[in-house]
Amino acid sequence: MEIAPEALCPRNPSVLGKQRRPKVTEAAVLEALRPVQDPELHRSIVDLDMVRTIVVDGGIVAVQVALTVAGCPLRAEITKRVTEAVQAIEGVERVDVDLTVMTPEELDGLRRKVQGGGAHDHAGHSHDNPAERPIPFMQPGNRTRVLGIASGKGGVGKSSVTVNLAVTLARLGHSVAVLDADVYGFSVPRMLGVEQPPTILSDEMILPPESHGVKCISMGFFVEEENAVIWRGPMLHKALHQFLTDFHWDDPDFLLIDMPPGTGDIALSMAQYLPKSEVYIVTTPQAAAQRVAQRTAAFAKKVNLPVRGVIENMSWFTGDDGKRYDLFGSGGGQLLAEEIEVPFLGHVPLVQALRSGGDSGVPLSVSDPDGEVGEAFLAIAERIVALGAPRVYRPELTIS
Repeated sequence: MEIAPEALCPRNPSVLGKQRRPKVTEAAVLEALRPVQDPELHRSIVDLDMVRTIVVDGGIVAVQVALTVAGCPLRAEITKRVTEAVQAIEGVERVDVDLTVMTPEELDGLRRKVQGGGAHDHAGHSHDNPAERPIPFMQPGNRTRVLGIASGKGGVGKSSVTVNLAVTLARLGHSVAVLDADVYGFSVPRMLGVEQPPTILSDEMILPPESHGVKCISMGFFVEEENAVIWRGPMLHKALHQFLTDFHWDDPDFLLIDMPPGTGDIALSMAQYLPKSEVYIVTTPQAAAQRVAQRTAAFAKKVNLPVRGVIENMSWFTGDDGKRYDLFGSGGGQLLAEEIEVPFLGHVPLVQALRSGGDSGVPLSVSDPDGEVGEAFLAIAERIVALGAPRVYRPELTIS
């Protein structure tokens, strides 16, 4: 007996579609959302309990996500990430994302998850007194390398070197942050093109904004750009401590500190707060700049901060004729490295695009990573990585 094909299959195509459509479950949606990270905290929104509800109605999925703060500048990015993750599930026809805000209790729970505990967890100190909050980079087990980018005098391009070195390290796959400690002459936010302010979750947890893969904090977020900062030493000391303790840096591989020129209060505070820092000195080829930079190296030695290398900026200018012109002399960086007995890490040529990139917020190491300057910073960054963290020597520790 022959069976007609229509007897085996329903004639109504819509019925066929309903029978074959895979069933979407809340568990499947939750699993699809697990790889989705909060853009600021870089952790799963599922693990952070930011996913409040999931409602599945056939092929329509509604997801409610609780943001850390109202008016989150990255709400559009979060919506995009959630939508794309859920749409990838077979059988999903539409995704509706509803954004709300965490309650104070939920926010406190998130903070505990991110920081790994409560307000009394670090070495037994209470966080109620800001002055007693421990500096995370000095805690046992912390593997962040703190690089102090220093110079003997202003005008040698130290901030430009800091920013381009930071984005190059990020390009190499490292997690990177920059602390703009040049309180009087802050410029890092503009150079990095940071467009949003820090996100304040609580008095004890402020998230640094991020641009080009680099987190950044600076006095520039707290005063208007045209205003002057008129502070004495104690205020500078307190500001640096708060930058280090009140912000959630999330243990980056590298923290670059853009130091003020010279050997003033901030340099002293850094030696006190971050005794395992590494110092890298930026100079120009000019003999006068090299001699001034020697004093910074001598200062670092006195406060037991190891100088790990010298970077020469503005080494030469290449004209339209293809010829190199030594506008600021030559050999100053190499000579300084030899005199203080540290590695010479490399030359950075003088190009107009390096300046314009800093003004526009798109560093040259981002816009032209394969150009002459980009290659120079790549070589310098690779040498710094290869140096590894220094061994910390303390003369008070002896073996009897």
